[in-house]
Amino acid sequence: MKKTTKTAATKCCAKKKTTTAEKKTATAGKKVTTKAAVKAPAAKTTKKAVKKTTAPVAKKAAKKVTRIIANVDVGWGNMLYIRGEGAGLSWEQGVPMLCNNDTEWHWTAETDAEPISFKFLVNDEKWASGENVTINAGDVHISTPTF
Repeated sequence: MKKTTKTAATKCCAKKKTTTAEKKTATAGKKVTTKAAVKAPAAKTTKKAVKKTTAPVAKKAAKKVTRIIANVDVGWGNMLYIRGEGAGLSWEQGVPMLCNNDTEWHWTAETDAEPISFKFLVNDEKWASGENVTINAGDVHISTPTF
């Protein structure tokens, strides 16, 4: 006859019968949890307040439209130019004026609050007689230059 011995594997897997008294004492020290309590808490979504760190923007002065009109007949094929300072004008090189008709020329610019000094030229070569003209930004100046 063969002797059978129980191995350690069979001993640990064997189910132990427990009485109801043992069950009560075993569960008394344990915290009972339900399925709702077992659920992992939802991830919290927090919105962080983002502070804007931009420097305060200086208010720009409103641009003013300045118009200069010259009533002069410079002859067929010639052009009237304007030179000066302020509003993009230069004393070194003239800016051609636009011809409205045979005797009316105009120049328009959007300018800041700085005054504008100017003088007319025919073909950007022959200066108008008289002193330089100075006007404020946003003004309309109408003149009849002589050459």
